[in-house]
Amino acid sequence: MHATVLEVTERIARRSAAPRRAYLERVERLAARPRGPDRLGCANVAHAFAAMPPDNRLRVVVEHAPNLGIVTAYNDMLSAHQPYERFPAVIRDEARALGATAQVAGGVPAMCDGITQGQPGMELSLFSRDTIAMATAIALSHDVFDGALLLGVCDKIVPGLLIGALHFGHLPCVFVPAGPMPSGLSNPEKAKVREQHAQGLVGRDALLRAEQAAYHAPGTCTFYGTANSNQMLLEAMGLHVPGAAFVAPNTPLREALTRAAVRTLLAIVPGQRRLPIGRLVDERVIVNAMVALLATGGSTNHLIHWVAVARAAGLMIDWSDFDALSSVVPLLARVYPNGSADVNQFQAAGGTGFVLRELLGAGLMHADVQTVDTRGAAAYTRTPQLERGGALQWHDAPAASGDTTIVRTVAEPFAPTGGLRVLGGNLGRAVIKVSAVPDDRHVVEAPALVFDSQQALLAAFGAGQLERDFVAVVRFQGPQANGMPELHKLTPPLAVLQGQGFKVALVTDGRMSGASGKVPAAIHVTPEALAGGALAKVRNGDLIRLDARAGTLDALVDANTWAAREHAVIDPIAADDNAHGLGRELFAGFRRNVGSAEQGACSWL
Repeated sequence: MHATVLEVTERIARRSAAPRRAYLERVERLAARPRGPDRLGCANVAHAFAAMPPDNRLRVVVEHAPNLGIVTAYNDMLSAHQPYERFPAVIRDEARALGATAQVAGGVPAMCDGITQGQPGMELSLFSRDTIAMATAIALSHDVFDGALLLGVCDKIVPGLLIGALHFGHLPCVFVPAGPMPSGLSNPEKAKVREQHAQGLVGRDALLRAEQAAYHAPGTCTFYGTANSNQMLLEAMGLHVPGAAFVAPNTPLREALTRAAVRTLLAIVPGQRRLPIGRLVDERVIVNAMVALLATGGSTNHLIHWVAVARAAGLMIDWSDFDALSSVVPLLARVYPNGSADVNQFQAAGGTGFVLRELLGAGLMHADVQTVDTRGAAAYTRTPQLERGGALQWHDAPAASGDTTIVRTVAEPFAPTGGLRVLGGNLGRAVIKVSAVPDDRHVVEAPALVFDSQQALLAAFGAGQLERDFVAVVRFQGPQANGMPELHKLTPPLAVLQGQGFKVALVTDGRMSGASGKVPAAIHVTPEALAGGALAKVRNGDLIRLDARAGTLDALVDANTWAAREHAVIDPIAADDNAHGLGRELFAGFRRNVGSAEQGACSWL
């Protein structure tokens, strides 16, 4: 093992000793109970299986066959989740063929950040993660299941399902992906049209044609944002059937992998091979996920989500752990926004199997972990294929990259580090992803222009007021203020200004999309402005220095002046807007109780 990876892992284990021990004691206590149908009262059992065909009732009640719970995030608003409509029937059929039963235990909400970007609905996005976790708990609370299959792909859905599953840590669980849509308009072309529209060079019709050419079919969006980063991390954690992440929906291979998920779960349900998810997800597995994220230039959203996931398993990680790992984990993939390729091209060039083999071979990931595939971590270095006759087989990932502009070896990486830095200074702590930022933009020192909303910055851009060097400070965007929305609408105008030669950067207590890229952005600033964070002290004209090389984020203001300066307060009208309309009233408790971004923005701790 690489010394730094080992040190970070041991540090997490020491820090987590007490909560992890308490968590595992709860897992073992629940796992030791008799199975649900044998333990519950007769009326409870009758209710649980009343809708089953009689032969299935006989299997689960009399023959003690395993009963699998399906938790699905199906809806046909999300292109990535639309294929899930047909999965329960396939799963039930495969379970029946293997002598087991399966039930849809419940559905969880699943919202599309692509639809809500820049809209009030985005203020519910982060909190939807914990809502999904609670919905998962409600689905599994019937407590009649021997294992669970979790159907979800996109941004908050996978972390929410995983957090919920870990609160039922005594159950074996397998995640079942649905796969990416076919490649459409390239991501660079899409970004170009967005920037042209921001400049007024093309109209809404041209922009709509471009967007519909990019997002055009069932399946996950093809850029390497939060949704596809989710799938990479689940592969690294060993929670998928190996190699399932980026296989297209509605294909024979995808159905074969879905059926394999049932076989995989049944292999870890009974007797001595029982592997509860709470035991599987330990500090080594969490570190493996962090390393895979860094090596592929994945979404910054996971610096919030995987902190929360770890806490659900009694494990305590923070941004310093990501920072330490980033200093030694090389960048092995360039997928948009860190390159021009999409995930289909990434998969064709070697995909998850190639990257995980490189990381395991270099001692940057723990090989001695348990996975849902009983062959262990090595199984995830292989790629699934359908042989003649329809048999599902796995083959070693290619020895060489299929395209060195997309994936590379540890010996010849794109960069020696993961391109993620933690920043600290008198403005607080923040994170920055520099893997797609030009080298000459890693340090920006310029006067602040302060905005209290995304819309205010966009209006200033539209009025031609931003053609200068500046650092945009967009505050009151944290979890307590308005649910910490993504501020992805800021990417095109800031990219335009940077392309015109201006030095620009973003500093915010909000989030950026998993597709954030070439503009330097210090995000997730904590403490947030509404909670007394220093962003509330910044005034227009203050000199701000963002230094990704040194890891600093400061307002270059005289120390005495800075100490004496009062915090600005959020505009009452804006605060009222953040609290009302489109369901935001229902999330007041989340805003009131949520923790900081570095603590995972958890509402349940």
